[in-house]
Amino acid sequence: MPKESVCLKVPKTEGEIALNIVDKLGLFDKTLIIQKTEADSLCIPLIRELVGAEKAVLENQLPKFQLVTHVFHEKMRREKTLAEVLSADLPPYLLASLPRALDVVGDIAIIEIPTELESHKVVVGEAILKTHRGVRVVLAKAGTIKGTFRLRDYEFIAGEHRTTTVHKEYGCTYYVDVAKAYFSPRLSNEHERVAQLVGEGEVVVDLFAGVGPFAAPIAKKNRTAKVYAIDINPDAVELLRKNARVNRVENRVYPIVGDARLIVSERLAGVADRIIMNLPETASEFVDVSCKALKPSGGVVHFYGFIKHPQTVEDLKLLFGEAVEKAGRKVTVFRHAKTVRETAPYEYQAVLDAEIL
Repeated sequence: MPKESVCLKVPKTEGEIALNIVDKLGLFDKTLIIQKTEADSLCIPLIRELVGAEKAVLENQLPKFQLVTHVFHEKMRREKTLAEVLSADLPPYLLASLPRALDVVGDIAIIEIPTELESHKVVVGEAILKTHRGVRVVLAKAGTIKGTFRLRDYEFIAGEHRTTTVHKEYGCTYYVDVAKAYFSPRLSNEHERVAQLVGEGEVVVDLFAGVGPFAAPIAKKNRTAKVYAIDINPDAVELLRKNARVNRVENRVYPIVGDARLIVSERLAGVADRIIMNLPETASEFVDVSCKALKPSGGVVHFYGFIKHPQTVEDLKLLFGEAVEKAGRKVTVFRHAKTVRETAPYEYQAVLDAEIL
C-alpha cells in the first residue's frame, strides 16, 4: 500500500554512499522501497525527520542532498518460518526434526509429528497457526491411510475442533471432510492437467472419484463432456454431489455409490472415451475394469500407481501394459509418464496416460 514519508533525495551516483550513512545513523526505513525519480535521483525513505547533528553528518559527507517527502511502496513482509517462531521454545536439535512440509486442505493444516516432538506437538501446532495466516485447524496424523475408504485417523493439536473445510483450487470449490473422505491437495496440478486434456463430447469414467477433484474441473471446463464419478464411500459421494452443485456442473457429473467393478459391469461397460484411476494402492487390480469401461474403439486411461526404489516409471509402464494385454486390449502409446509426488522416502506416486485400443 502506498505511504508518504520524509526521505533523502540524492543523485543516483551518490546513492550507495547515502544509503550507508542513513543506515549507520539508524534512519533508513526498511519497510519501504527506495524509489528512483524521473531526474535520475534516488529517494531513500527515512523513519523520521533529521535532528541537527544528523543533518550535519550528511552535509559533511554528501555534497548534494535534499530532504523532501515522497510516496513509497511498502515492502512485502516476510513471514517468519516455523523454526524461527519455535526457536525460543525448542532446542536446536528438536528444531532440526521439524517437518519440512505439511498439507493444507482449505483452512486445515495436516502435519506428521516425529516421535521426538510428540511431547511438544501442541506448541508446534500453535506455531503453525502463527506462520500460516489462512489456517484455523491443525491436525496431526495418527496412523496410516487404511481401509476400503482410504481414511486416516487424526488428532487435534491446535485451533478449531473440526475436520470439515472448504478447499479451492484452479477455480473450483470443494467441500471436504478429511476424516470421512480421502482428499490430497498435492494432486492439484494433476486435476487441472487432466481436465485440460478432455475433448468435446467425451464420456469420462472416474473409477475412484472421491469428493470430485477430477470430475468437477473436467465438467467445468468442458460443457459437452459427461463424467460418471464412482466411489464406494457414501460420505465421499455425498460431498461429491454437493461439490457438483457448488461448481454448477450437476447436469454433467453423475455421482454413483458403489464398487467400481460392479458399477462398470452392470451400467458402464463400453461407454468411456477416458478413464481416471486414482487409487494408487490397488489401481493395478482394476486395470481390467478400465479396459471394460472403454469404448470398443479404445480411449485413454490415466493410471496412478506407486513406485518404490529401485523401481522406475518404465517398470510401471511395463506392468500396466501387461495387465492391459491380460484384459484383452493393448497399449498403443504412453502419451505421458512421470512421477507426480513423493509419498515416502524413495517412494513416489506416478501417473501414466495410456492410449488403449
